[in-house]
Amino acid sequence: MEMETCGGADEGADTLSPSTLKLYETQFFGFTPETCMLRIYSAFRDSLCDILPVVEKVCVRQLSKGESDGAEELLRSQARECSRKLQQYLERRFKQLAERMEVLLVNRCFTVPASVLLPEDKSHSKHTQDIQEVLKLESSLADVQRAYEAEVCARQALLAELEEQREVQKQLDEILTWVRELQVAWVKEGNGSFHESFRLVMESVKNLQKAVGEVCNKAPC
Repeated sequence: MEMETCGGADEGADTLSPSTLKLYETQFFGFTPETCMLRIYSAFRDSLCDILPVVEKVCVRQLSKGESDGAEELLRSQARECSRKLQQYLERRFKQLAERMEVLLVNRCFTVPASVLLPEDKSHSKHTQDIQEVLKLESSLADVQRAYEAEVCARQALLAELEEQREVQKQLDEILTWVRELQVAWVKEGNGSFHESFRLVMESVKNLQKAVGEVCNKAPC
């Protein structure tokens, strides 16, 4: 025997609108009261769909003893029709009872009193903060964030300058090394005091630059 499709769960789902959900109760119990009733209703329908075929077969077997095949088939057809009507009647009655049970459970069993708090909400009730204090803390946090960002930018600038100074120091060290090597080579060749010779060279260069300047000034345009 094929029973009617158990689709009452879809009808019950219409009651789960956002306006009827009790969010704090859902958080407290871990489920919505409406969902609990929907599961009970679905379990009843599933049990009904399992039991009625068995009852129908037992009835047909007991009543068809000593009857012909035609009479047994007619009895089976009548039993199927009776089972269908009984299923519709029981579902309709249970749906009415489920609606009443839902109202009672939601209002009396699955309702969290205003004095009851979840563990994670108790700390908020003990340490209530004024909205102005919260805004002040948020403003202070924003100031700290801006100061931190400024410190980061300044640190990056200092690191860049330090790297530049290291590069300049490296170049100066290379120049000093070259000068020392030149001084050693100068003395090694027996050219006298390096500092005195260097002074004379610099004076010669200045005189040469002065002479070149005079020549350029006297040259016709």
